[in-house]
Parts: sequence; C-alpha cells; structure tokens
Amino acid sequence: MPATAPSHRPRRRRRTTRLLAVAATVVTAGALAAATLPASANAGERGPGHGGHKPDHRPGRYQDVQLLSFNDLHGNLEPPAGSSGRVTELQPDGTTKTVEAGGVEYLATHLREARKGNRYSITAAGGDMVGASPLLSGLFHDEPTIEALNALDLDVTSVGNHEFDEGARELARLQNGGCHPTDGCYTDKEFKGADFPYLAANVLDEKTKKPLLKPYWVWKQKGVKVGFIGVTLEGTPDIVSAEGVKGLSFKDEVETINKYAEVLRRQGVKSIVALVHEGGFPASSSYNYDCDSPGAGDGISGPIADIAKNVTPQVDALVTGHTHAAYVCTIPDPAGKPRTVTSAASFGRLYTDTTLTYDRATGDIARTAVKSANHVVTRDVPKAPDMTRLIDRWGTLAAPIGNRPVGYISGDINRDGTESPLGDLIADAQLAHGRSLDPETDLALMNPGGIRAPLTYAATGGEGDGVVTYAEGFTVQPFANTVNLKDYTGAQLIQVLKEQVSGPNEAAPKILQVSSGLTYTLDLTKTGADRVVTDSIRLNGDAVDPAATYRVASNSFLAGGGDGFPTLGEGANELVGSDDLTALEQYLTANSSATAPIAPPAADRITVVR
Repeated sequence: MPATAPSHRPRRRRRTTRLLAVAATVVTAGALAAATLPASANAGERGPGHGGHKPDHRPGRYQDVQLLSFNDLHGNLEPPAGSSGRVTELQPDGTTKTVEAGGVEYLATHLREARKGNRYSITAAGGDMVGASPLLSGLFHDEPTIEALNALDLDVTSVGNHEFDEGARELARLQNGGCHPTDGCYTDKEFKGADFPYLAANVLDEKTKKPLLKPYWVWKQKGVKVGFIGVTLEGTPDIVSAEGVKGLSFKDEVETINKYAEVLRRQGVKSIVALVHEGGFPASSSYNYDCDSPGAGDGISGPIADIAKNVTPQVDALVTGHTHAAYVCTIPDPAGKPRTVTSAASFGRLYTDTTLTYDRATGDIARTAVKSANHVVTRDVPKAPDMTRLIDRWGTLAAPIGNRPVGYISGDINRDGTESPLGDLIADAQLAHGRSLDPETDLALMNPGGIRAPLTYAATGGEGDGVVTYAEGFTVQPFANTVNLKDYTGAQLIQVLKEQVSGPNEAAPKILQVSSGLTYTLDLTKTGADRVVTDSIRLNGDAVDPAATYRVASNSFLAGGGDGFPTLGEGANELVGSDDLTALEQYLTANSSATAPIAPPAADRITVVR
C-alpha cells in the first residue's frame, strides 16, 4: 500500500490556458453578494488602450476565477433512471416542478459551454466519483468513469468514502493506471489512470503515518494561484467494508484542513478551497432554494455546518458532498466572515458555477465578491459526441451481460421514503435466499444506503417496459456484498432496531428495510432510542422474545456492524451465502414472469408516527 501517490503524469487533451502545479484540493461555491470593486475587478486582463495609446496587456489587480464543481457522480455515465435522474426546481410563484437531469453526454456539453470566455477556469469535484456505480462503469472497476472525467477536463477531486470500496490498492490503480490485477485489461490498450489528482489529506497509511495520496494541489495561471485541500469524512470506516479501509486511518476533517491551509500559506498560496466529502441536510429539496433565508446558513444543517464554522478563515470556500443534497450557502467562518459552502446533489444532475475574485495584490480571494449558483444538467442540449462514443464503446462490452432479463415488474418500484417498496422487495429477496441456505431463517434487514437506484417500469433500452435486466439490478445493488446469516437474541434484535435512531444514527436516522412478517411502530415525536416503540415489535404477529434466538439475514456490510449498527456485528453462527445481487436476481426470476409481474410492495411494515 503506497504512502504517497507516484508523481502525476502530464495530462492529455488539456486546455492550453491551464497550468498544473503541485498538491492541493478542490472546489468551492458561495452565494455572497457581489461588492463594488475597482474598475478592473471583473475585467481580468486590461483591454485596449484609449487616446491612441497602445493596448496595455498587463494584468489588472483583480481577476475573476471560475470554479466549476460537482460531486457524487458514482459512475453514472448514462442518464440516471427514475427519481435518481430528476431534480426539483423552485418556481417564482412558489410552486415546484421536476426536471430530467444528468448523463455525462449532457454534463460535458454544459461544462464546456460554461467555460467559454473564461480563461481562468478550474473544474473540481467533491468525491465519490466512482463506487456504487451502474453496470456500465462498475462492471469494469470504474475505468469508464475515469476516462470520462479525463475527457471532462476535471482538474482535481477529493476522495470520498466510495473511492475505498475496493481498497487502497485499487484507488492507487485508478490514479496511476494499469490493468486490473484479477480481471486484466478490458481492451487492447492498458488503462492509463486519472489525468487529475485525487486528494486525501486526512487518509493516512497506518504504518508510515503519511497521507495515502496527495493532501493538496495548487492551480496556477499567469500569477494567479489557488490551492485545493481534499478530505473525506472521518467516519469513512463506519460506512465502508473493513477490507476497503484496511491499513488506513482517517483523521478529523477540520484539523486536517487547518493543518494544510497553513502549509499552503507558508508556500505563498493564500487563496484556498477545501474539497470536503461530507455534507449537510438542506431545508428544501429544491436545488435553487434560498439557503441563506432568513439568515446566513439557516437553510442547512448537519455535519458540514459544524465543519464550516470551524475551518480556518484562511480557506475561502468549501465544496462538499456525500449527502447527495443541493445547496449554495454562506456560513460564517471562525472570524465571523461569510464563506461559501456548496454541493451539487449527485449523479451528475447539477454542477456549481462559482466566481472567485482573486486579488493579485494580496494573493487572496476578495470574499465579498464571491458569487455562486447551482445549474441543472438538462437533457435539452446536444450530446457531447466524444462521450457518446465512450458510452457506446463500453456499452458494447457490457451488453451481453447487462441486457439479460432477470424479472418483470408491473410498475415503478421506488426507494424513497422511511420504508420503501424497493427496500421491502430486497429484504424479502434476502429472506428467501437465507431460507434456501437455512430454512430456520426468520427475517432479513437491509440498509437503505445500499439501495442505489429505483427499478423503473419504463424500458431503459430495448428490453421492453416492465422488464428488469441484470444491468438494472446491478445499478440497484452494485456492492457485491454477500448475504450472511447470523443468530441474535431477541434483546439484540430489539437493540438493532433502536440503533437506527440512536448512537451515531440519532441525528440522521438510518431506517433498515425489513422483510415480510416483521412489523413495529416508529414514533418520530419522541427522541433517541425511544422512537422505536419496543412493545410494538412483532414477528409474524408475535412479540419478539428477548430471550429467544432469531436467525437474521443481512448483507455482509451490515453483518459486520456497518452503518452504525454494532450489535449486528455481534451475531453468532455466521453462514455466508451468495452475493446480494444474485439473491435479488433469483427472487425476481422465481416470483415473476411476463404474464405475472411483481407489483410494487405496499411498504406498510413500519408504522410511522409524526
């Protein structure tokens, strides 16, 4: 496991106006009102002279720098289906509408159009570019997504938790290139790796105590210098398999950013953006709501609010992610000065366009002049031909596997809500798989974060409406977790349900999806563990006996105590089954046909009191 990434290769197909430099991280955004600056503030380089004088080409004091950013792409090269491919837009009259969005063919067009006329332009990302990807990318260990990001002219990104799904060695391969150690090369050309640096300032090799990858990177252009520091959430080990983070330690986000901000300052870099793969929870589901109403940052809560309030004032903006939410906020820094904090939802549905006004006299950003907004990656623009070719090339390789029908549905099976129809379906599939291994299996539990997309009735290709293909199933469950069986006492099972809304999950509950037969009441008017009403917990109509033993099926991530469920890691008599996608495939095939499709489950197993 390398302590640091090998030196970055010169990138291909780069715009000539960009210069790469050494280490730092990514993007930022903000919604600060533009202040009046000297005449040259928005002009950048001085224009033609007047009164017969020759043009003065010396740079002006103030230079606008464009920062384009996005986050949580998750290998979604094709337009995401269903609700995963829509955004909610707030209208002037207060109503909302949904807009179809996403797809790298359209993202490329939007980014390239946005860059026109901006000689000082940087493109950055906030992590989770890969991992939990649809089959088109995931089948090939996300090489297609790295190729697409290279063609998008991405300059820099932070790592996210999903960059560690396949471990540090695979992340190093994505950065540096080379064929997959097990699957080899997929084409007649060796994979070249990322043209852009991955930044991982707070991810250390446990043996060397040094950052796994570059901690920071500096963008330079004609005397303008902007540093980027990249971090992922400190809690990454809690939401990634133990094998994926083996040999690594994850440090506090604020302490790490502050440390490297000082390093950059000593190197003469005073304009700094933090790329933080941690996020917040917006007050509105509309991407264009006013995050600063009624006051700065009032429209955002969650971990990123605390991080933003404590990161050193040396950092001028924060580009964030992880929660798949959309916001452009100003949150006061420790000195009380407004600072932009942005996130562009997920799956390539939005991008953020931020203007940072660089003061050549001080080398810093004029914070009062920062402007930022999220923009929809609409599908009403021409597709980028190079992206279409990339998708077609990899799609041809994936088609024999991905186009195979595995089941039939009578309508959309969504993953939205406290309990979702798709969550119920997956839990039932894992219960059926568990019983094929051990007939004494009593129930199954599924983590909502492991359900990556809905199953849509409308055809996504030539398969026909209502047909579920292997590729669509892969998009729903791409992690290759196994279905594991363990024994728990009734007391432990009750504790597991209470851990959904207590401990690390108290602030942001993770409500497990449950198989048929398990019912209980979730009272959201209460607090902490009391929100799960103990006396309401029933299995096949009978109260759960604290002293009895229950056989539970769950994916290997949950069975290891992941997602803040330590009690699930304590089970006994473990039996490992097939991967969870196989369980879903077998269930769909066994329980549906073209003439008798599966109907969306009612999602009525958890009674929610609000």
